[in-house]
Amino acid sequence: MAGRYQGRRESGLTALGVRQGFALAQAFAQHEPRLERIVASPLLRCSATAKFVADRLNVKLETDDRLLEIAHGTWDGRLREEIAADDPERFRAWKERPGSVDFEGGESLINVRARWRNFAAAFDPPGPSLVVTHDAVVRVAILDAQNRSLDELWDVKVENAGFAEFEVAGAGWTLVRENVNAHLDGVRAVIAGQAL
Repeated sequence: MAGRYQGRRESGLTALGVRQGFALAQAFAQHEPRLERIVASPLLRCSATAKFVADRLNVKLETDDRLLEIAHGTWDGRLREEIAADDPERFRAWKERPGSVDFEGGESLINVRARWRNFAAAFDPPGPSLVVTHDAVVRVAILDAQNRSLDELWDVKVENAGFAEFEVAGAGWTLVRENVNAHLDGVRAVIAGQAL
């Protein structure tokens, strides 16, 4: 599978994404205590996934632009192999030193971290809450919670419709579990097909 960098481009859920959304909703329907707040990136692939949970639990769905995926700029919508051929130095840096990469016409992981920190500092959950965002943002949030380098981006375990669990106290987010995915049994995405 070639893998396409979606970035800020809109895309609906695939049939697998719909099944994953239902699986996520089922997982949170069985979770105690119940979710009281759900906030998602406004991009359809996140907000649609979050809506499965919101509808199942009858919780209002909010969106927040600070949760948008990294803007890959000129890479958005392009295939991994095409980018590797056309922009080899930046592509190699993205694989080896992602914290150093500025995307032409886009942003950097430093920008993503600043957006995440702004969101995290302002987030005031009334109780258990779900934040639905994108791969790069989840990875940055986990690295930030552990005071790790952005160059460790690829060491973080993330998968579609899986989730990380945090304890939140004020602006402090403490990672409890990195990649909760048991609810995805039978509906897991093939990671090799993702543009990472």
